[in-house]
Amino acid sequence: QVQFVESGGKLLQAGGSLRLSCAASGRTLSLYDMAWFRQAQGKEREFVGAISRSGGSTIYADSAKGRFTISRDNAKNTMYLQMNSLKPEDTAVYYCAASDRMTGISDIIGRYNYWGEGTQVTVSS
Repeated sequence: QVQFVESGGKLLQAGGSLRLSCAASGRTLSLYDMAWFRQAQGKEREFVGAISRSGGSTIYADSAKGRFTISRDNAKNTMYLQMNSLKPEDTAVYYCAASDRMTGISDIIGRYNYWGEGTQVTVSS
């Protein structure tokens, strides 16, 4: 059974940078298209960005474009989310998601069939 564990969340000030990690265990990461979602308190879970199995394709939410970068190291079984110029509105629990379905990367939450437990990112003003 595959598992995904996020790490790297913390409290930091606006304008700062942070890198989140999502480590896979049980199966090789290269079998999965991967994505990051986030959920702020009282709000629905929303798409942040996604990366294809090979890492050759990425897509981002408008809120992430130009500030966030998704990458993956399949040899290390780990995906990353580099976040720069953080804003208080980026405060949320960040989740990694995985899909072993052959549908390609997507911003649709239902396309992903494996999820981590999340890591809290809090950005103070």
